[in-house]
Amino acid sequence: MRIVRISRRIVVLLALGLAATSCSAGAGGDERATAVEETSTTTGSDTVAVRSTSFAVDQVASTPPERVTEALVISMIEDVSTEIRFEHPDFGPPKVRSGDLKRGGPPPDGIPSIDHPRFHRIADVDFLRDNEPVFVLEIDGDARAYPLQIMMWHEIVNDTVGGVPVAVTYCPLCNSAFAHDRRVGERVLEFGVSGALWNSSLVMFDRQTHSLWSHFTGEGLLGVLAGTQLRGFPVALASWKEFRTAHRDGLVLSRDTGFLKDYGRNPYPGYDDVNNPPFLFDGEVDGRYPAKTRVIGLELPSGPVAVIAQRLTREGVVTIEDAGRTVVVWWQPGTGSALDAERVADGRDVGTTAAYATSVDGRALTFRPVAGGGFADAETGSTWNVFGEATAGPLAGRRLAPVEHVDTFWFAWGAFQPASTVIG
Repeated sequence: MRIVRISRRIVVLLALGLAATSCSAGAGGDERATAVEETSTTTGSDTVAVRSTSFAVDQVASTPPERVTEALVISMIEDVSTEIRFEHPDFGPPKVRSGDLKRGGPPPDGIPSIDHPRFHRIADVDFLRDNEPVFVLEIDGDARAYPLQIMMWHEIVNDTVGGVPVAVTYCPLCNSAFAHDRRVGERVLEFGVSGALWNSSLVMFDRQTHSLWSHFTGEGLLGVLAGTQLRGFPVALASWKEFRTAHRDGLVLSRDTGFLKDYGRNPYPGYDDVNNPPFLFDGEVDGRYPAKTRVIGLELPSGPVAVIAQRLTREGVVTIEDAGRTVVVWWQPGTGSALDAERVADGRDVGTTAAYATSVDGRALTFRPVAGGGFADAETGSTWNVFGEATAGPLAGRRLAPVEHVDTFWFAWGAFQPASTVIG
């Protein structure tokens, strides 16, 4: 094993193999990070900065000591090893044990994050079909759609939405999307794909301290910021048709990313087959459901809850009583799976999900699905779209408060929230 000794014995080894397929290898293609490099490409009147980074051993050795002492150094080594060591007093207490992280494929930034995203107005988008899945994030009236046909090749978008620096992230292996505030104290972090997996889930690193972070929990795992918790924002999985209908002034992530990727192709065809095992997951799966069963997971004040998608598909509405408030989980058809067919647009219909607190002006509403799409409340007869906005009736224009939730697989939710209440 080849290890570089640096100031104050700060050595942390993150060994990553070259697996044939994984959250890192499957989407990484033949693109590999080499050195810190910044270029720019100009399209029309816009310039996009493209960044590529690697963590080579010789670069670590040449890092000024004053910088190294405040950073977790991720070193690529030739020997295959899963050992991770923490030898600096400035590091926070580690949140994972040695060996918990798995090497997933390419090195850090082998899957390139989108650090300078460009967006289209809805009228200018011609590359999405009605049923194609997009992740929707709205902060302070700024609504944006992140197509999965792009996200699965990059996994992280460092963006600013509604004035808030956020990381919008997607892990194909556990089929989960999250959005986290990138601010920690006075720092604004920029995240990249580390190449490591935890419970078959994306592990990020930040480029300011090189700490490692869980995409699934938003918590720092190793390094200076270990134990730090990022604030989350609700993200909705919806179809392109639903987004453009409800958010006529919304923005859509562009495929002009500065990288050459086969956007629209699914590099994980058949991965969400319920009979296929998860990749690089060695935890125990609750045997009540197959590992790849789709669930909607919620972390509520009264405790975590997993709603089995089959139940929600049958009923359209599931109501949960939670610590003095009522939460409603919705489902309607029309959104394709990104992980099913060779082309994302050809994926089978898995529908759109959403979760909201049902109170409007202190009054709890009860809902039912409406034929043809949408929902209606029994109290006023108002109709609501899947984004929680009343589109007709006495409450037209009012909005329900979104509840953070995640569409994911049973094995992943169980790994991170083993004490969940299950509604199935």
